[in-house]
Amino acid sequence: MPTSTSSQWLSLVGIIWLQSINGTNTNFPAYSSQLKQLLSMSQFQLNNLAFASDAGKLFGFFSGMAAFHLPLWLVLMIGSTLGLIGYGVQYLFISNQISSLSYWHVFLLTVLAGNSICWINTVCYVITIRNFSSDHRQVAVGLTTSYQGLSAKIFTSIVDAVSLHKKAKTFLFLNSFLPLIVALIAAPVVREIEAVTTRPKHIMSVGFVVMFVITIATGIYAVMSSLEFVSSKISPLGSLIGMLVSLLFPLLVPLSMKINALVGSWHKNREKQRVYHFTSEESHDDEGRIENEVKEGEDSREVNQEVGIGIREEIGVKLMLRRIDFWLYFFVYLFGATLGLVFLNNLGQIAESRGYSRTSSLVSLSSSFGFFGRLMPSIVDYFYRGKCTISRPASMVALMAPTAGSFFLLLHNTNLALYVGTAIIGVCTGAITSISVSTTTELFGTKNFSVNHNVVVANIPVGSFLFGYLAAFVYHKGGHHEHGKCMGMECYRDTFIIWGSLCFFGTFLAFVLHVRTRKFYSYKL
Repeated sequence: MPTSTSSQWLSLVGIIWLQSINGTNTNFPAYSSQLKQLLSMSQFQLNNLAFASDAGKLFGFFSGMAAFHLPLWLVLMIGSTLGLIGYGVQYLFISNQISSLSYWHVFLLTVLAGNSICWINTVCYVITIRNFSSDHRQVAVGLTTSYQGLSAKIFTSIVDAVSLHKKAKTFLFLNSFLPLIVALIAAPVVREIEAVTTRPKHIMSVGFVVMFVITIATGIYAVMSSLEFVSSKISPLGSLIGMLVSLLFPLLVPLSMKINALVGSWHKNREKQRVYHFTSEESHDDEGRIENEVKEGEDSREVNQEVGIGIREEIGVKLMLRRIDFWLYFFVYLFGATLGLVFLNNLGQIAESRGYSRTSSLVSLSSSFGFFGRLMPSIVDYFYRGKCTISRPASMVALMAPTAGSFFLLLHNTNLALYVGTAIIGVCTGAITSISVSTTTELFGTKNFSVNHNVVVANIPVGSFLFGYLAAFVYHKGGHHEHGKCMGMECYRDTFIIWGSLCFFGTFLAFVLHVRTRKFYSYKL
């Protein structure tokens, strides 16, 4: 039975909450140095753990297949339970509550925890794609995905408010339990809503505008509270309360929709008593217009399928792997977003080697700018649709060039260069991550999206292993201090040069992909 517009928007709010706490791997840099000491690990072993978290994405296709055969609420619960086990057992170990755990046990538990993110992501993507029409689908996906960029900021705010010294233990405890708690809260509302393609356009427009205002305000607050000169004037508890309140504001949209529906229903009943008859377009009551609107929605979908609007064709994973466009796309992501993620994974050691002590502040900054990066494509899609719009591959070209330049900027030994470089890499990495969801659906279709996109993001563990080991090798080579620590610019100088060069090469590949898909996008746009 069709449900109301408020239920549709309430599902979006639930997805926002899930995405806000689903980036559990992004807070790793904030406690990696302390974890290295607690477990007496070398830099290579620490890099293995960073890789292990990303390696969980190699098995992300299991979540995609599960989404075809299991209820989505069950897929959500499986994902949060895997995270509970993966991070929870590690917490018990470093809390000395269990003792018989080897390094490789910790490695496998981290893989399991990393895989849990794929399950929650799959549910969020599938529900958003199903609940919104083609006109608003990409905007909704980008909007919700942007909140995952805030995960590190949210986790570090909680840890700063409740813990001063035992950060590694607190992070692991939160990583294990917080996603499960939020999943239990969101599960009843994060579900497929029928007949959502038929909602009045003006209601959808107002809803997205309000949501954008709330989201941008949240991002501005996150960025400002991450800056050193501002955060020093705000108590950790005050910063945390501000973040939690900002996550409640999206509820205003479904609440206003519900009030609007009730008022519309009251007006219609009143007019009926006066023997007036209004058309379905003039009424705000969903029940009075469902039948005609469903037919209109079906006609719209049939037209879209007939002319090929939105996607090139529906492609399965086997055929996708034989396409040149897929491999171009795969390596563009590898030398772009994945390289940026590897940099962020190593941010703790990078900051430490340069003598910068406020690692949590730097992680919060990268998270906040990553949030804006993820949000930016949605804003462009929504407000500039049909006006100077560029293709997804062309957008990647425009984003990867400054990322490459930022790696060379980091060769300067100043805190300003560290801040600016981290912010640019955070923005561009977040934007490419958000764009990739739309790119996968446009190039390979929506039918097999849950499996196809998990195959695409399998490049993340590959890049994490290759680029991470490169960084660890260079770091270890210069580590002559106690516990193998490397201090000074030489610890990552060669790494930044290689990463920057690879990113420039990825920019070239993105341009090739743009040329190859230009005909399709010129028709689509």
